[in-house]
Amino acid sequence: MSEELLINVTPRETRVAVVENGMLQEVSIERASRRGYFGNIYKGRVQRVMPGMQAAFVEIGLARAAFLHASDIVRVSSPEIEETDATPPPMPPINELVHEGQDIIVQIIKDPIGSKGARLTMHLSLPSRYLVLLTTSKTIGVSARIEDEAERTRLRDAVTMMSPERDFGYIVRTNAEGVESEVLEEGIAYLAKVWRAVSARFASSRAGDCVYEDLSLPLRSVRDLMRVNVEKVRVDSRESHERMLKFAQQFMPALAERIEHYPGERPIFDLYGVEDEIQRALNKEVPLKSGGYLVIDQTEAKTTIDVNTGGFLGTRNLEETVYRTNLEAAQAAARQLRLRNLGGIIIIDFIDMTDEEHKRQVIRQLEKSLARDHAKTTVYEMSPLGLVEMTRKRTADSLARQLCEPCPACSGRGALKTAETVCYEIFREITRAVRQFDAEKMLVLAAPKVVARIEDEESAAIAELEEFIGKSIRFQAEEQYSQEQFDVILL
Repeated sequence: MSEELLINVTPRETRVAVVENGMLQEVSIERASRRGYFGNIYKGRVQRVMPGMQAAFVEIGLARAAFLHASDIVRVSSPEIEETDATPPPMPPINELVHEGQDIIVQIIKDPIGSKGARLTMHLSLPSRYLVLLTTSKTIGVSARIEDEAERTRLRDAVTMMSPERDFGYIVRTNAEGVESEVLEEGIAYLAKVWRAVSARFASSRAGDCVYEDLSLPLRSVRDLMRVNVEKVRVDSRESHERMLKFAQQFMPALAERIEHYPGERPIFDLYGVEDEIQRALNKEVPLKSGGYLVIDQTEAKTTIDVNTGGFLGTRNLEETVYRTNLEAAQAAARQLRLRNLGGIIIIDFIDMTDEEHKRQVIRQLEKSLARDHAKTTVYEMSPLGLVEMTRKRTADSLARQLCEPCPACSGRGALKTAETVCYEIFREITRAVRQFDAEKMLVLAAPKVVARIEDEESAAIAELEEFIGKSIRFQAEEQYSQEQFDVILL
């Protein structure tokens, strides 16, 4: 499977697109005014301890205090608990772990989302190209995406030999598959150097200071996404190209030549059709090639994906038609989750199937399509109602929440009151105003569509209302008014 990374850089915004076989799979956006905080390490100060929640709120210099759960706190007084322990000891009370006013070192594991502050941990991790250093663990793990058991053993043994004292734990990343031991040793030395710098900054900084900041988006993309199957990385900024090339030559010289500067006049995202794909990713409906479609709804608590056959009639019987549509929908849903960066609880409402083997095949197709997703996903069995519950790890806002805001006309409901509904609200408001205030005439300002309906279809109702209240009513269309907006003015 061929893969390309496209990087569009402007003074205030950087965007990275992952394109597989000509199709957009993932988009990352970083803006100068609102750069993400994920992975940053801070010197925090415990602001408030909440025993009932087993959590604490920590001041780290952001707009809202961050959230730290007891399970994410390092217990210095306790012995290191290895992952092999079958029954870990019970969680001690939060007020035995931290106290108000205490300075602690914390890392952001989830950016602020909506009205929620950032999520913190004291189990710090520092990533490099091939390894992740774990400051509070002595475990050595290997990415589950490296499937070859001999290679997994080789990598684990190599890292174990290089860190005999086991001051830290390490996770061997997917990118490390096939690399030489000397390269891993360089990575361990680099991470040790970074950790010493972080520790020194923490000792000399004040509460609320950032003591470690992750790389910029272009460099993170090279570090995390550039693999052997990535044919090329194209960036439209000469300055960013030079920085990325220098970074690659230092940490992955074998792949450095694949980083290219794109000098064309036509925007790079237009050239690959990425802009159109981003616009389509903001729509609720996703058409399927068969004629069916998905409807995606994101709410505060969960995301729902509804599968519909649409105009797909199939060539055999109904069960076969439904099965084919669901297979295609499973593949499309997995792509949309990654493209839109949807996380948390996700419920997919597949079309009802009676054949148990068909249900299993749809689940397998969904899992197979999710295999290339960098975010951790868990898929559960299909319920009797044809619903599939799954989770996808959420670390940042979805694409829609990064690019959009709630509609001011409908206050985010996604629907407007009809002109007829607004007409009757106006009638009630006129009656209410007449009873409270004394006036000879009344002027109503409303949207053109509402005024047109009042003067046409509701003209008889207006005549009855004027006779009932004994006052004349004049209507004036205001182009600037939204459909639900109106004002009743007493003259």
